[in-house]
Amino acid sequence: MNRLHRWAAIATEGLTLLALGGCTTTSLVLGVAGIATDTSMTWEVVKHLHAKLTEGDPRPCAQLGSVDRALNPRCGEFVPGSLRTADMRSTALGECPLTVAARDVRLWPVLPELLAKGADAAACAQAPLVALAQANDCPDLSTASADVKRAMARLTQADSRAVHHDVVRWLSCPHSRAAGLDAMLDAWLAGGALAPGTLGFSPLGALHPSHLGSPLALALEAGGHRAGDALGGYVGERSTGFEEALRTSDWAALDWWLARQPQLVNRVPPRRGDQVAWLPLARVLVPSFLAYPDSRADMVGFLLARGGDPAQRLPADPGQTVAGLAIKLKSPLAGVLAAAPSPAASLAAVGTAPQRTLVVSARRAERFGAE
Repeated sequence: MNRLHRWAAIATEGLTLLALGGCTTTSLVLGVAGIATDTSMTWEVVKHLHAKLTEGDPRPCAQLGSVDRALNPRCGEFVPGSLRTADMRSTALGECPLTVAARDVRLWPVLPELLAKGADAAACAQAPLVALAQANDCPDLSTASADVKRAMARLTQADSRAVHHDVVRWLSCPHSRAAGLDAMLDAWLAGGALAPGTLGFSPLGALHPSHLGSPLALALEAGGHRAGDALGGYVGERSTGFEEALRTSDWAALDWWLARQPQLVNRVPPRRGDQVAWLPLARVLVPSFLAYPDSRADMVGFLLARGGDPAQRLPADPGQTVAGLAIKLKSPLAGVLAAAPSPAASLAAVGTAPQRTLVVSARRAERFGAE
């Protein structure tokens, strides 16, 4: 048997072993090697075959550097004290270790040691806390160690890019407040990091809706921040404060917004130039929008009671009204919206009544004067 035929036989046997199922690549190679009975089947050939079969597979954890291994969930639980300072400067992650660790809740235990071994958040292409806030809505911190929480607090001070719309939303959400991390917002305020005119976003719009009644929110308003400032564009992935309050049916937060910006009940301006305005009454009719779908009827009633107009036309489809959209979506609330009076018509009727009264009064005055 010549070399070519022998290699074909080895490959055929390898495929046969693979087809039997349940074979790892290692057992497959051993099976192939086992059929070699002459000296031409050297160990180098086995290694070559193994390399071909495992090409593209993740590197074994034992071959990874300490940082790469710690930040690879498949390599098991992180062992404190296992990071080597030399490995901080050379990783195969393709991304800043602090950013990788902050983004993944499973890797949070690595954060304290990364910082202790000299990892620099300012050197990361993306701020680690921004990555955390954009990848996790409001993660539970109840099981996070005190060291992890201190590491997060340190990142709010070590990287100025952490003063970001999405990070403010995360720091002010219920789980972060329960962990005491909202104190970092107070520190930013005291240090001037949230001063009006210095930010690319509105802190009031970035706050979690449930934090709008807090001393921090009061201090922001007292310091010159206004709800109207939150209606423009900003850099961030989290929704506007008003939209989040609407999505989560936060009645107190909605009242907070409408007391300051009553026009929002009927029209919310777009965040970007390539978007159009949207209507709250229409948005809550979309089946996937509300976090608590059972609140939809209450939400529609809430908006109608505050001037929501079911006859308003959709900015994205001027031929369709809110009431018409309800019919199109076969919403159980279609009847409610169809029967609801249009605030614009009601105001017009109210507006003409005084004018008629004034005309009648003038005629009476003329008549009485003539008499």
